Amino acid sequence: MLAETIALNPVKISSSRQVVVKPSPITGEELAALGDLGRTELVKGEIIYLMPTGHPHGFYEVNLATFLNVFVRTHKLGRVLLGGVGIYTHRRPDTVRGADVAFISHKRLAQVQSKSFLDICPELIVEVMSPDDTWSEVHEKLEEYFTVGAKLIWVLDPRRQCLHVYRSLTDLDLLTEKDTLTGGEVLPGFQVPVAELFE
Repeated sequence: MLAETIALNPVKISSSRQVVVKPSPITGEELAALGDLGRTELVKGEIIYLMPTGHPHGFYEVNLATFLNVFVRTHKLGRVLLGGVGIYTHRRPDTVRGADVAFISHKRLAQVQSKSFLDICPELIVEVMSPDDTWSEVHEKLEEYFTVGAKLIWVLDPRRQCLHVYRSLTDLDLLTEKDTLTGGEVLPGFQVPVAELFE
């Protein structure tokens, strides 16, 4: 019945996003039970449909995740997650955001109770900006991630070929292709030239 509601009641709000209208908010568990709906996020109980990403976006995700994964696996620090992994940023009503790339330590992973979306926030989250993303939308996500325990967020901006490093909403650095990205206190010893993330 819920699947029918979703199929029958989408309301288009822009060229790239849709909000599903239904009588009451759904939970993250209900969203997970629906199966593969394509790229979606849950915001205050409402399903938001997202456009599929373009191939450059996918390349930047995999490229950065590869550097991270080699470092994390070599030092046995935890897991690197890819592909819009769902993270609860609010409960009742539920909000589930999809991170492009994330690193979660073994310690935090051991605290996860949910069988679907992460109910413990990863220490590091990476967002790759799409052409239709606005900074208002990005900052809304950053605020949610920091509220639930993210320690470091990287925002990759392919259009400007730069990377924003957030340790909090007010503590940030802008890195260009001449700079080197490091893991800070979250991943001490990790480093990669920013230019290599765009090659």
